[in-house]
Amino acid sequence: MTETQQALSDTDTSSFAKKIAALRMTVARHGEMDRSKWWNTKGLLSRVGELALSRGFPKSHVFARSRAAFAVASSRSEEVFNPPDSYTLWRLPVEIEDQLEDAWADWLGKPDEWMQLLREIEAEGGNELVTALTNLGLLSEQSAKRGRGLRRADDLQSVPIRLDGETSIEAIELLAVAHSCSEPGKLAVPFVRQEEFPQ
Repeated sequence: MTETQQALSDTDTSSFAKKIAALRMTVARHGEMDRSKWWNTKGLLSRVGELALSRGFPKSHVFARSRAAFAVASSRSEEVFNPPDSYTLWRLPVEIEDQLEDAWADWLGKPDEWMQLLREIEAEGGNELVTALTNLGLLSEQSAKRGRGLRRADDLQSVPIRLDGETSIEAIELLAVAHSCSEPGKLAVPFVRQEEFPQ
C-alpha cells in the first residue's frame, strides 16, 4: 500500500480531506481580484459572494462558491503554466481527488464549520499568504519555513518544488504555500513532478 493510499484509508481520512479543502479555500480567496488578482473571481469567497449566492443556495452556498472558485483558479493556473506529468494544488493524484469528492457529500449537511472557516480566512485578508496559512493552522512549521525559501523558475510562471522526504499532506501544503512566490497580478504556478510525489 502506498503512503497516499494509507493516508486515505486511515481513520482520520476526513481530516486529510478537510485540510486539503481548507488549503484550497485559503489560496483561492487570496488569489481573487480584490486580493492578489491571480484569477478572475472577485469576492466570491467573501461576504459579497455569500450575499450573492445564499438566496439560490441557502444551505450549500459555501460549497457552491468554493467549487466555483476552485474551478476558476484551476483553469487560470492551467492557462499560465500546465506542466505535463505533474501535480498542482488544483490537480492532485486521482485517489486524493476521489477522496475529496466523497467528502463533499458528507460536508453538505454541515455547512456551519465551513462558513466559520471562510470568516477566518477573510479575517486574514491583510496578511501575506504564508502568514495566513500559518495562522489558520494549515501549515506545519517545516512547510512554512520551506515555503519562504521557494522561488519562481526563470520563466516567472512556475514554482518547481523538489520534495525531500515530505509526506503527501506536506507536499500539498507546499503546493499551497508556494503560491506566495507569485506577485499581485502575476501568477506563478507551483508544481511537483508525479514521480516525486509521495507514493
